[in-house]
Amino acid sequence: MLDARAKAVIDRLYEEDAAQRAAGLPTSQRTRNVDRESGEWLNMLIRATGAKNILEIGSSNAVSTILLADAARANGGRVTGTEIIPERAAEANRNLTEAGLDDVATVIAGNALEITAGLEGPFDLVFIDAEKDDYSAHLLAIIDRVRPGGLILADNVVSHDVSTYQKLVRERDDLETVTIPLNRGIEFTMKVG
Repeated sequence: MLDARAKAVIDRLYEEDAAQRAAGLPTSQRTRNVDRESGEWLNMLIRATGAKNILEIGSSNAVSTILLADAARANGGRVTGTEIIPERAAEANRNLTEAGLDDVATVIAGNALEITAGLEGPFDLVFIDAEKDDYSAHLLAIIDRVRPGGLILADNVVSHDVSTYQKLVRERDDLETVTIPLNRGIEFTMKVG
């Protein structure tokens, strides 16, 4: 579904990710991108749901941002991403420009909790792929700005211990959730109230 320009950037970024892993770089030095299949699933989900106002928490070098933005553009929407590492946020924005998506997506450098406090909703979809210990704080920071029927998707919920986050989303009366065991796992949560 990606146009040729965006696909070329995605392919290059996945090759770089594979090289980082093959070189044995520690997690803190890798770009830590969403799995290809999970990213394609996110793209299709956004297209299918018609999501327009999308927030991404933890953009890294923009692999997932490109996939989100490609679908948002098809829906007439926009993606706002956050990335705590300033150099990586700058790289993400360069990659969005190279992919031809800088008119529908931007990555803001800084602490996501501070950035999201200044963003307006309502959000149709929020994708959380940041430090796993921070997932609960991110959810609480944005939940009041997710529209009823909106989605909150959290990555790496099978490969990492995010039990505190999963317990939180299961205890709330305004959320329905299910764990999707696709690749490293995605917590698929819908705001119902």
